[in-house]
Amino acid sequence: METIAIILLISFVGLAALHLYWALGGKFGMSAALPEIDGAPVFTPGAVATIAVAFVLTGFGLIALVLGFGFGVSYAPALTPYAVPLGFTFGGVLVLRAVGEFKYVGFFKRVKGSKFATYDSWLFSPFCLLAGGAFLALAAAQLKH
Repeated sequence: METIAIILLISFVGLAALHLYWALGGKFGMSAALPEIDGAPVFTPGAVATIAVAFVLTGFGLIALVLGFGFGVSYAPALTPYAVPLGFTFGGVLVLRAVGEFKYVGFFKRVKGSKFATYDSWLFSPFCLLAGGAFLALAAAQLKH
């Protein structure tokens, strides 16, 4: 379980760093990161929202770490009572993200043909499905202890 937790931690901290880069004005990868219609983004998040997403992603990584290394961890004692419920919540949210909202994102999206749609089908949604399953497995494993 430790290996899964470390992979999740690295993935989510990396995603958080990418969001901070975007919040500070970076452009790399941005063209594939937002759903679009006719070449225009469906929405354009501001810097504050992008930084908030970075913090949430960092929280995902921290919860993965707590779940993967057990409840006796000294680096996050305040999170320990919430780790399993958050693990199940994060897992469920990520699986739902992979399924999508049936229009712009997820495996069952209707709007296709954009750069985002391609990346979403081949990278973003599969990552969310795998990461969601990993969170569910980590949380379930803690119930056995």
